[in-house]
Amino acid sequence: MPPSVSTPPGLWRRFTAAYARFLTGLLAFSVAVIVIPVTLQMVSRYTNLIPAYIWTEEMARFLFIWMIMIGAMIGVREASHFEVDVWPTLPRRGEAAVRIAARLGILAFAMVFLIGGIEFTRFAWYRTSELADLPLWMIHIAWPTAAVTWIVFLGEQFYDETRILLGWSAT
Repeated sequence: MPPSVSTPPGLWRRFTAAYARFLTGLLAFSVAVIVIPVTLQMVSRYTNLIPAYIWTEEMARFLFIWMIMIGAMIGVREASHFEVDVWPTLPRRGEAAVRIAARLGILAFAMVFLIGGIEFTRFAWYRTSELADLPLWMIHIAWPTAAVTWIVFLGEQFYDETRILLGWSAT
């Protein structure tokens, strides 16, 4: 009898779990950090303490982009992003088949992000932002990074759902 559903090889499962924890911590850190440029921007708008042309708006925008992408990566890992329940209660194998079909759609979306994101990053490779003078590739690389992460997490989910569909699960 094949092993239970709980494993693609243990090392891979531990790696993806650790990566997901890292992303969760990075997201929390980003939320904490974005408070600084947003607060500085608000102070600069309503007082003369800080010049209005400082880098804060650009920095907040860049952090917000990364926060969205990291949140989407975590959402795919937790199978809560891009997922809507529309089917009545199905048997376990039926649910697995529906999830595989839905995840194929997410995979297609990830491929668009990967291919388009690589081109998007190439376009920005030698450019810098106007105010903060940051290399723009640091922001644009969020798209292919999200895509690769989605593909990794989807691979794990495809493995689990395929095992259920083939009846190789323990329960």
